[in-house]
Amino acid sequence: MASPEELHDFLKSVEKRAFKRAVYAVRDDEAALDIVQDSMIRLAEKYGDRPPAELPLVFQRILSNATMDWFRRQKVRNAVVRNFSDFEAAAEDPDFDLLETLDAMAGAPSADSAADTVSRAQILQVIEAEVARLPGRQREAFLLRYWEEFDVAETAEAMGCSEGSVKTHCSRAVHALAQALKARGVCLP
Repeated sequence: MASPEELHDFLKSVEKRAFKRAVYAVRDDEAALDIVQDSMIRLAEKYGDRPPAELPLVFQRILSNATMDWFRRQKVRNAVVRNFSDFEAAAEDPDFDLLETLDAMAGAPSADSAADTVSRAQILQVIEAEVARLPGRQREAFLLRYWEEFDVAETAEAMGCSEGSVKTHCSRAVHALAQALKARGVCLP
Protein backbone atom coordinates (compact mmCIF):
# COMPACT_ATOMS: atom_id res chain seq x y z
CA MET A 1 0.00 0.00 0.00
CA ALA A 2 1.34 3.39 -1.00
CA SER A 3 1.45 5.97 1.75
CA PRO A 4 0.15 9.49 1.03
CA GLU A 5 3.76 10.70 0.89
CA GLU A 6 4.73 7.99 -1.61
CA LEU A 7 1.72 8.83 -3.77
CA HIS A 8 2.57 12.55 -3.60
CA ASP A 9 6.22 11.87 -4.50
CA PHE A 10 5.19 9.65 -7.40
CA LEU A 11 2.79 12.23 -8.81
CA LYS A 12 5.38 14.99 -8.44
CA SER A 13 7.98 12.89 -10.26
CA VAL A 14 5.71 12.04 -13.18
CA GLU A 15 3.88 15.35 -13.72
CA LYS A 16 6.27 16.88 -16.29
CA ARG A 17 6.59 13.72 -18.38
CA ALA A 18 2.84 13.19 -18.29
CA PHE A 19 2.22 16.77 -19.38
CA LYS A 20 4.72 16.44 -22.23
CA ARG A 21 3.08 13.23 -23.38
CA ALA A 22 -0.39 14.77 -23.25
CA VAL A 23 0.73 17.90 -25.12
CA TYR A 24 2.34 15.72 -27.79
CA ALA A 25 -0.89 13.77 -28.15
CA VAL A 26 -3.48 16.56 -28.12
CA ARG A 27 -1.42 19.59 -29.26
CA ASP A 28 -3.15 21.86 -26.74
CA ASP A 29 -1.50 22.96 -23.49
CA GLU A 30 -4.73 23.64 -21.62
CA ALA A 31 -6.34 20.36 -22.65
CA ALA A 32 -3.13 18.53 -21.73
CA LEU A 33 -3.16 20.09 -18.26
CA ASP A 34 -6.77 18.98 -17.79
CA ILE A 35 -5.98 15.45 -18.94
CA VAL A 36 -3.00 15.11 -16.60
CA GLN A 37 -4.88 16.61 -13.67
CA ASP A 38 -7.86 14.31 -14.20
CA SER A 39 -5.52 11.32 -14.49
CA MET A 40 -3.73 12.20 -11.26
CA ILE A 41 -7.02 12.66 -9.42
CA ARG A 42 -8.31 9.33 -10.74
CA LEU A 43 -5.10 7.58 -9.64
CA ALA A 44 -5.29 9.08 -6.16
CA GLU A 45 -9.01 8.34 -5.71
CA LYS A 46 -9.24 4.87 -7.20
CA TYR A 47 -5.75 3.37 -7.06
CA GLY A 48 -3.98 5.19 -4.23
CA ASP A 49 -4.08 2.02 -2.15
CA ARG A 50 -1.89 0.11 -4.62
CA PRO A 51 1.74 -0.72 -3.84
CA PRO A 52 4.17 2.04 -4.95
CA ALA A 53 5.76 -0.25 -7.55
CA GLU A 54 2.43 -0.54 -9.41
CA LEU A 55 1.73 3.19 -9.60
CA PRO A 56 3.77 3.97 -12.76
CA LEU A 57 2.04 1.39 -14.94
CA VAL A 58 -1.43 2.11 -13.56
CA PHE A 59 -0.90 5.85 -14.09
CA GLN A 60 0.26 5.34 -17.69
CA ARG A 61 -2.89 3.35 -18.44
CA ILE A 62 -5.11 6.01 -16.82
CA LEU A 63 -3.34 8.76 -18.79
CA SER A 64 -3.76 6.84 -22.04
CA ASN A 65 -7.46 6.31 -21.38
CA ALA A 66 -7.98 9.96 -20.45
CA THR A 67 -6.28 11.05 -23.68
CA MET A 68 -8.47 8.75 -25.76
CA ASP A 69 -11.55 10.08 -23.95
CA TRP A 70 -10.49 13.63 -24.87
CA PHE A 71 -10.24 12.67 -28.55
CA ARG A 72 -13.68 11.07 -28.43
CA ARG A 73 -15.18 14.22 -26.90
CA GLN A 74 -13.46 16.37 -29.55
CA LYS A 75 -14.86 14.21 -32.33
CA VAL A 76 -18.38 14.71 -31.00
CA ARG A 77 -17.87 18.46 -30.54
CA ASN A 78 -16.43 18.89 -34.02
CA ALA A 79 -19.37 17.05 -35.56
CA VAL A 80 -21.70 19.87 -34.54
CA VAL A 81 -22.32 22.44 -37.27
CA ARG A 82 -22.03 26.10 -36.27
CA ASN A 83 -24.50 28.71 -37.37
CA PHE A 84 -23.33 32.08 -38.63
CA SER A 85 -25.36 33.64 -35.84
CA ASP A 86 -22.87 32.14 -33.37
CA PHE A 87 -20.33 34.64 -34.68
CA GLU A 88 -22.47 37.71 -34.19
CA ALA A 89 -21.28 40.29 -31.71
CA ALA A 90 -22.71 39.75 -28.26
CA ALA A 91 -22.91 43.49 -27.60
CA GLU A 92 -24.93 44.04 -30.79
CA ASP A 93 -22.18 46.15 -32.30
CA PRO A 94 -23.56 47.79 -35.46
CA ASP A 95 -20.04 47.83 -36.99
CA PHE A 96 -19.53 44.08 -36.63
CA ASP A 97 -18.92 42.30 -39.93
CA LEU A 98 -18.50 38.54 -39.96
CA LEU A 99 -16.48 38.47 -43.20
CA GLU A 100 -14.03 41.08 -41.90
CA THR A 101 -13.61 39.08 -38.71
CA LEU A 102 -12.93 35.87 -40.61
CA ASP A 103 -10.48 37.66 -42.95
CA ALA A 104 -8.62 39.08 -39.95
CA MET A 105 -8.43 35.64 -38.34
CA ALA A 106 -7.10 34.08 -41.56
CA GLY A 107 -4.42 36.77 -41.91
CA ALA A 108 -3.17 36.39 -38.36
CA PRO A 109 0.53 35.48 -38.19
CA SER A 110 -0.16 32.45 -36.00
CA ALA A 111 -2.69 31.00 -38.44
CA ASP A 112 -1.37 28.10 -40.49
CA SER A 113 -2.46 27.67 -44.04
CA ALA A 114 -4.90 24.88 -44.75
CA ALA A 115 -2.21 23.06 -46.71
CA ASP A 116 0.22 23.20 -43.75
CA THR A 117 -2.45 21.96 -41.36
CA VAL A 118 -3.44 19.08 -43.64
CA SER A 119 0.19 18.18 -44.33
CA ARG A 120 1.02 18.11 -40.62
CA ALA A 121 -2.03 15.98 -39.86
CA GLN A 122 -1.13 13.53 -42.64
CA ILE A 123 2.45 13.20 -41.40
CA LEU A 124 1.24 12.56 -37.85
CA GLN A 125 -1.16 9.90 -39.14
CA VAL A 126 1.68 8.19 -41.00
CA ILE A 127 3.91 8.25 -37.91
CA GLU A 128 1.12 6.93 -35.68
CA ALA A 129 0.33 4.18 -38.17
CA GLU A 130 3.97 3.11 -38.36
CA VAL A 131 4.34 3.12 -34.57
CA ALA A 132 1.19 0.98 -34.38
CA ARG A 133 2.73 -1.52 -36.85
CA LEU A 134 5.76 -2.13 -34.66
CA PRO A 135 5.81 -5.46 -32.81
CA GLY A 136 4.29 -5.10 -29.35
CA ARG A 137 7.49 -5.20 -27.30
CA GLN A 138 9.28 -2.80 -29.65
CA ARG A 139 6.35 -0.38 -29.56
CA GLU A 140 6.17 -0.58 -25.77
CA ALA A 141 9.91 0.02 -25.35
CA PHE A 142 9.88 2.86 -27.89
CA LEU A 143 6.96 4.67 -26.26
CA LEU A 144 8.28 4.27 -22.74
CA ARG A 145 11.80 5.41 -23.65
CA TYR A 146 11.11 8.20 -26.12
CA TRP A 147 7.58 9.30 -25.35
CA GLU A 148 7.47 8.77 -21.59
CA GLU A 149 11.20 9.54 -21.30
CA PHE A 150 11.83 6.63 -18.97
CA ASP A 151 15.48 5.73 -18.64
CA VAL A 152 16.65 2.25 -19.62
CA ALA A 153 16.38 0.87 -16.08
CA GLU A 154 12.84 2.24 -15.57
CA THR A 155 11.75 0.87 -18.93
CA ALA A 156 13.24 -2.54 -18.14
CA GLU A 157 11.42 -2.61 -14.83
CA ALA A 158 8.11 -1.55 -16.39
CA MET A 159 8.45 -4.14 -19.16
CA GLY A 160 9.75 -6.90 -16.89
CA CYS A 161 12.87 -7.56 -18.95
CA SER A 162 16.59 -6.82 -18.90
CA GLU A 163 18.14 -3.47 -19.79
CA GLY A 164 19.85 -5.13 -22.75
CA SER A 165 16.46 -6.25 -24.08
CA VAL A 166 15.15 -2.69 -23.78
CA LYS A 167 18.12 -1.36 -25.76
CA THR A 168 17.60 -4.02 -28.43
CA HIS A 169 13.86 -3.37 -28.72
CA CYS A 170 14.42 0.42 -28.92
CA SER A 171 17.14 0.11 -31.53
CA ARG A 172 15.03 -2.17 -33.70
CA ALA A 173 12.01 0.11 -33.32
CA VAL A 174 13.96 3.23 -34.30
CA HIS A 175 15.47 1.55 -37.35
CA ALA A 176 12.13 0.07 -38.44
CA LEU A 177 10.39 3.45 -38.04
CA ALA A 178 13.11 5.28 -39.95
CA GLN A 179 12.91 2.83 -42.86
CA ALA A 180 9.11 2.81 -42.94
CA LEU A 181 8.83 6.59 -42.81
CA LYS A 182 11.49 7.04 -45.45
CA ALA A 183 9.70 4.55 -47.70
CA ARG A 184 6.48 6.54 -47.28
CA GLY A 185 8.24 9.80 -48.15
CA VAL A 186 8.34 11.31 -44.67
CA CYS A 187 11.64 13.04 -43.99
CA LEU A 188 12.11 14.11 -40.39
CA PRO A 189 14.94 16.38 -39.22
